[in-house]
Amino acid sequence: MSFQAYLDTIEAKTKLTPRQLVDIAAERGLTAPPVKSAAIIDWLKTDYDLGRGHAMALVHVIKNGAAISDKHVGTDGAHRDASTELWLDGVATKPAGY
Repeated sequence: MSFQAYLDTIEAKTKLTPRQLVDIAAERGLTAPPVKSAAIIDWLKTDYDLGRGHAMALVHVIKNGAAISDKHVGTDGAHRDASTELWLDGVATKPAGY
């Protein structure tokens, strides 16, 4: 599954866009350095029943923003992303190429 696909699945499960979840994390004090991954994972499991893999995708976004490494961009395979920039504003508004 691509990084973007993880975020899209999170949105389908929670009914919240990744950006909305980042905003909620900020309100809960989960974005201030040093961000503890375990605290974010616990919150996402408790409030949204997200598993570790999906939670870790959101942890990355909370810690690093929408940018991802170009390691998988342009490669073949299930983990390939189309861009180094993730779309955080929801599937309904996602432009082609994400």
